[in-house]
Amino acid sequence: MSALWYFEDVNLFKILCPHKYPSFKENHILNKYKKKDYIYFEEDAANKIYLIDKGKVKIGYYTEEGEEVIKAILTKGEIFGEKAILGVEKRNEFAQSIDNATEICPVSKETMYSLMQDNVSVSFKIYKFIGLRMKKLERRLQLLLFKDTRTRLLEFFKELCEEYGHECEKTGDQVIEHPYTQKDIATLIGTSRPTLNTLMNELKQEKVIDFNRKEIRLLKKVA
Repeated sequence: MSALWYFEDVNLFKILCPHKYPSFKENHILNKYKKKDYIYFEEDAANKIYLIDKGKVKIGYYTEEGEEVIKAILTKGEIFGEKAILGVEKRNEFAQSIDNATEICPVSKETMYSLMQDNVSVSFKIYKFIGLRMKKLERRLQLLLFKDTRTRLLEFFKELCEEYGHECEKTGDQVIEHPYTQKDIATLIGTSRPTLNTLMNELKQEKVIDFNRKEIRLLKKVA
């Protein structure tokens, strides 16, 4: 389960999904999307928050030259479109399904405010969560703009370790069991898949990391 399902011991999906509340469930449905379907576009009205029940969603925008910039790839349990809570009226990014069986729980701003008003402590934690998410995305964009590909990859591994990692008791390695494909990682750090493969193999030879299809390990001496 993704670490982003939880924040300070609060299960955000359980708290925020209207399906969990009898008074909201009757008139609430999960929206289904296929690969490449858009959930929303840039300039769309920001009147909903979305929770991922299944699948993957990429968040990004287009430059004036038409180049696609990916800000995040989100998976089960994660939240997006959260700026609507902060009073933003229009989207400055797009959200697109990158899985053939993505299911999204849409929550209107009004419903979200109603749910949050019931618990001030949880409301505070949600706002804090949103602030941390925005900070994280800003940091990733700074890396894309000013750091070389190897540095971006190593920083991304550290980020993954914070969210999905745990220490191996036997070796002391940091073991990262994450939901991303190599294509996802290449997209997020702004490089090609062949370049990513080359870099990962170089880091493996240097005994910085080890990896297989299921996990990445940051080896103890450099973790």
